Amino acid sequence: MEFVQEHYLLLLIPMISAVVGWFTNFLAVKMMFYPIEFIGIKPIFGWQGLIPMKRREMAEIEVELVLGKLLSVQEIAGRLDADEISKNIHRRLKQVIRKVVNDVMQEAAPTAWASLPAQGKNLVYARIEMDIPNVVRKIISDFKHNVTEILDIKELVVTQLVNNPKLINEIFLSAGAKEFPFIEKSGLYFGFLLGIPTMITWIYYPVWWVLPLGGLIVGYLTNWIAIKIIFEPKNPIKVGPFTLQGMFLKRQEEVARVYAEIVDKKVMNSENITDIVLHGSGSDNLLELIELHVNDAIERYVSITQPYFALGVGSKNYYRMKQLAAQRLFENTGKYMLYAYEYAHGALRIGDDLCEKMQALSPEEFEGVLRPAYQADEWKLIVTGAVLGMAAGFFQIYFIFN
Repeated sequence: MEFVQEHYLLLLIPMISAVVGWFTNFLAVKMMFYPIEFIGIKPIFGWQGLIPMKRREMAEIEVELVLGKLLSVQEIAGRLDADEISKNIHRRLKQVIRKVVNDVMQEAAPTAWASLPAQGKNLVYARIEMDIPNVVRKIISDFKHNVTEILDIKELVVTQLVNNPKLINEIFLSAGAKEFPFIEKSGLYFGFLLGIPTMITWIYYPVWWVLPLGGLIVGYLTNWIAIKIIFEPKNPIKVGPFTLQGMFLKRQEEVARVYAEIVDKKVMNSENITDIVLHGSGSDNLLELIELHVNDAIERYVSITQPYFALGVGSKNYYRMKQLAAQRLFENTGKYMLYAYEYAHGALRIGDDLCEKMQALSPEEFEGVLRPAYQADEWKLIVTGAVLGMAAGFFQIYFIFN
């Protein structure tokens, strides 16, 4: 009976190692992503998921390794058709322009505008509305030629992911949908297997430090082995009937589709692109472009009577009127451009383009999609596993084999 009890306790060593391996890996994965916001007392006591905490750095790495290399703003913008955009926004733009004209004239030339009869105002509106497709075509054409000065992919992606930490979690969790559960489960299997040498060592050398050291090694190796299996070997290696390659790299086509879909729908969609174009670092360049074409249009509208018109409103007010008109149109861009979102989304084809190019990446390049999630603080996850494993070893010493 004593023999059975003694060996029963020994069997607990690999079983506890299995539990430790599973728990440390489970905890390591959760610590990468949760909590989204810092919980505790800053700056020392508390925790925030490693990915949300370093989301700016992660986003910049993703752009540098993947998006910035694969997507060209010139190529994307080149797919826009000015006539299609004009057709989609025409009705709403007409309404916006009427209000802009009315507001600008009341502010820049109130007396002249008030004295103009309704029929005269309608003629002004009609003349401007007739020219809308022409002006839109010119603005879109110049936008395409100067898009690199107006739209910055890095700024767009980093802004979206920094402002929405849940989104960067979603990208990594979706890309690693099979790898992260594997890490958790593998801790159970590797923990059990690695616990067997600890048990054998304890049978022949039952010194107090054997179990804590064994637990430390189990906690360390289960994390390390799991991460290695995900990314190594990079290129397929034939071993008899089997082909060995990192789990994540084997799923390149599948991951590319999932990753590209999220980027297309939630990061680089028409709405977000419009927002960064209007409020990002290149917005001044867009305003300058709009001013150029609005001023040109106004000059053409009043070309016949311009000397008398400028005298009537005053040259200072005349130039102020042109400046205000461009500024107001720019400020109201979001109101009419939203009617082109659906067309633009289909025309830009960012998701299809990104997916195709990601699937063509080499294994070394494709690793950059998910690897940053581990590399930044990989050592923390492994050390956490080692510390917890050692704690489990001390637990066995004091409560089981005391």
